[in-house]
Amino acid sequence: MKKFLLLLFVICIITCGCNKKESENDLFAKIIQRDNLIVGIRDDAAPFGFKDEKGNYVGYDVDIAKVIAKNILGDEKKVTFIPVTASNRIMKLGAGEVDMLVAAMSVTNQRQQILDFSYPYYISGQAILVRSSSKASGLKDFEGQKLIIVFGSTSERTLRKNVPGVNVIGYKNYNDAYKALKAGKAEGIVADDTILLNFAIKDKSVKLLPKRYSKEPYAIAFRKEDESRRLLSKVNYIIDDLQSRKKLEKMQEKWHINK
Repeated sequence: MKKFLLLLFVICIITCGCNKKESENDLFAKIIQRDNLIVGIRDDAAPFGFKDEKGNYVGYDVDIAKVIAKNILGDEKKVTFIPVTASNRIMKLGAGEVDMLVAAMSVTNQRQQILDFSYPYYISGQAILVRSSSKASGLKDFEGQKLIIVFGSTSERTLRKNVPGVNVIGYKNYNDAYKALKAGKAEGIVADDTILLNFAIKDKSVKLLPKRYSKEPYAIAFRKEDESRRLLSKVNYIIDDLQSRKKLEKMQEKWHINK
């Protein structure tokens, strides 16, 4: 009997140790234990992520994150939003400050070398925002002129490829880029169309040129580590379910980004 109890005690220790080790190496398990999801979100990229008049995070990306929290933890309120920018979001994810990025982030081959991505939850395209008085019709009209990008975005690559002689000016966020355009510091802003469209709708002194220069699938980013695999799999299931039930379409209609 003593030998049996001793054996049972050893098994319990081993099992507990394995469970603890599994939890330490599994981000999904950590989130369950923490009972809170930590998400990197943009606060300058309306209608994807921004703050309303009360200072609350709102937008399409915010709604996506809330759905994920509800599916994993049973409550959409069990999510903490950490503001990120295009230039610091990968650093914050890598440093472990957030569990994932739902931050209007497009999937590129370069980013896939260092990050894992979920299934896409939106398809955007790069466009040009100019002042309403501009006579430009496309990128070729900006040869030798100044165009604005946001640091950390894929816009500079698009510019260098299509207009080698353009002068690129970078800003940390879209609000600063917009203010610079209004102040006449450049002839236009190159960024994802849905973000630029938000400025054009609210301000008739600027307009969005019709042509699109890329196809930008937005997806949720994770650390490229084994600990993220179960969480990534769960998020993919959630996105696939939202897509199949046309819930993504309804959310896009809500934020006027359906195409």
